[in-house]
Amino acid sequence: MRILFLSRRYFPAISGMSVYAQNLLRELVEAGHDVTMISQYRGDAFGTRVYGGGPPPPVPGVRVIGLEQLGEQTSGDFERDIATMVDAIVREHAKKPFDVLHAQYGYPTGWAVLLAARRLGVPSVVSIQGGDGHWVGSCCETHRVAMCEVLAHANALLIGGASFVDEVCGRLGSDPDRFTIVPGAVDTGRFAQGTPDGLPAPHAGPVRLFYHGRVDRRKGVLDFIQALAILREQGTPFAATISGIGPDVEPARALAAELAFPERDIAFTGYAEYGDVPDLYRRADVFVSPTYAEGFSNTILEALAAGLATVSCHAVGVSDCLRDGENGLLVDPGDVPALAAALTRIITDAGLRRRLATAGLAECRRVYSWHAVGRQIMDVYGRVRGETPATDFAEDLPYDPSCRFRAEPHLL
Repeated sequence: MRILFLSRRYFPAISGMSVYAQNLLRELVEAGHDVTMISQYRGDAFGTRVYGGGPPPPVPGVRVIGLEQLGEQTSGDFERDIATMVDAIVREHAKKPFDVLHAQYGYPTGWAVLLAARRLGVPSVVSIQGGDGHWVGSCCETHRVAMCEVLAHANALLIGGASFVDEVCGRLGSDPDRFTIVPGAVDTGRFAQGTPDGLPAPHAGPVRLFYHGRVDRRKGVLDFIQALAILREQGTPFAATISGIGPDVEPARALAAELAFPERDIAFTGYAEYGDVPDLYRRADVFVSPTYAEGFSNTILEALAAGLATVSCHAVGVSDCLRDGENGLLVDPGDVPALAAALTRIITDAGLRRRLATAGLAECRRVYSWHAVGRQIMDVYGRVRGETPATDFAEDLPYDPSCRFRAEPHLL
């Protein structure tokens, strides 16, 4: 099968979706499919600093095409970049026709695939990701209409879990029966500790707390720092690392400085090459993800695969893989005292830490392997192949200049 995969961001941009795309592409190639990836990327200094930027690197067995987000990075002109994506898909299809078009994110890439599918007569598959449900469509009329059209007219919709289906349908009024739930996945071998039990090796010193991913207040990074201040005040020892880049690196550093944290207590390690990430997990004991919402958290799966006990939140996209007291500790998003209490429990109770980590690792190996998840996605391709794409929607969207993401498009 000849597949076009359209990515919103791929490496060198660091995000869970870059990792997701990398693993899916590998599975598709190993299954014998002919794959082309077109990926958007930030080429400006600001975008590179916030997310990592530059053209996507080569991917073994995949034709890779990078499209710089010129409209987005200059003026929040998503429409210009959508037209560029559609033109690129049409151009590649003319060289050798695609059987399926698959977009990562409902907007802007999903909308671009819907338009291209209509023009080419090829079915479309759209993966609905975190921002699609949490804020896209509540930002302006332009993006609400675009998301509703994608949800109504793509040949197939993939989504990470039932809690996310509920949120998307609640916000945008979609039919829940339109979605196929395909959970996140992780390369379990890549993140393995290499110890007999798969858990971190014993070490001298305080329990090591680890935050990794986008440094963004919506991921709870500022809450984490405030909770650490409570731990310090009550005399609970810890060592904390915050790994990654994102829109709130400077506010996070400023908060740590305001609270007078020395670097031995909170280390900011910045951008991490993906090849180095497994070793970062191996230097930790507890993964902390006080996120407000996810589509499906790839970093939590990586932490489970690395045998780390995990503290997170009762949040969309988290509750589909973590259960409080069973394979993690969960608190309400934004509840800093509760987060501090959960961290205190997991630091001071080695038995609890080991029990949660062991349960999480076992479930991760059983349920979230990429081989199984990749096969589910390929089954969807097989189901829609040969279907006729929808044509009963308007190609022109209402223009709403008030959208907050036009001013800060990197947050979309």
